[in-house]
Amino acid sequence: MIVYVEVEYQIPDAHSLKEKRAVLQRMITRTKQKFNVSIAEIDHQNVWQRTRLALAVVSSSKPSAEREINNALHFLQSNPAWEQLEVWRDYF
Repeated sequence: MIVYVEVEYQIPDAHSLKEKRAVLQRMITRTKQKFNVSIAEIDHQNVWQRTRLALAVVSSSKPSAEREINNALHFLQSNPAWEQLEVWRDYF
């Protein structure tokens, strides 16, 4: 089972690409360390107040894949530096 999620965030306090990337890299690194997910920025690389992340989990069962992706999403949502705008999910 593969669970694929795209999440879009707005970073209202970022006033440059450097500030955005500092927030983004910190959260991507921490997410990779804490959870068994693949994560990368897939859109808005040159926009300083928005980002779109893709997360993927591969597991032998749907419940375990769902649990891991939900834990990672909850961790990402807990960051006060950004606001979640949209979540899109697909299963393979």
